[in-house]
Amino acid sequence: VSSKFHNLQEMQHTASLVTKVFIQRDYSEGTVCRFQTKFPTELDNRIERALLEQTVKTLNSYYVEAEKVGGQSYLEGCLACATAYIVFLCMETRYEKVLKKISGYIQEQNEKIYAPRGLLLTDPIERGMRVLEISVFEDRGSSGSSPSSSMSSCSTAR
Repeated sequence: VSSKFHNLQEMQHTASLVTKVFIQRDYSEGTVCRFQTKFPTELDNRIERALLEQTVKTLNSYYVEAEKVGGQSYLEGCLACATAYIVFLCMETRYEKVLKKISGYIQEQNEKIYAPRGLLLTDPIERGMRVLEISVFEDRGSSGSSPSSSMSSCSTAR
């Protein structure tokens, strides 16, 4: 069994990027932001399917919550029109609050689940909400991986 990273900061500073895996948006149910739950084969020996699936399902439920239209979003729209959108300089929308919750959730998942496995989730907002990006870092415990082969695979992954 390979050695694991201890925390997110250690991984970001001492590990080299091997590849990136992308989970695409799922448009089968319309344009609401949701990501596919299909397990990428590149992550087979890095994370359990159930853990990744739970993360994606939780993110999908947060995006549904963010885009839900209700009384609060209607009131925000009315206030915005009445104040020529100046109200948004001093008020955070419900959508922005949910996006902050998503960022916090991704940070927590990275620290507790993904970083110890040499993985790093990137907030979809940083990729234009098109993909959920998972960076795969060098598994330092694997035998037969020399620094030069890691560097060449790192440069081709970009």
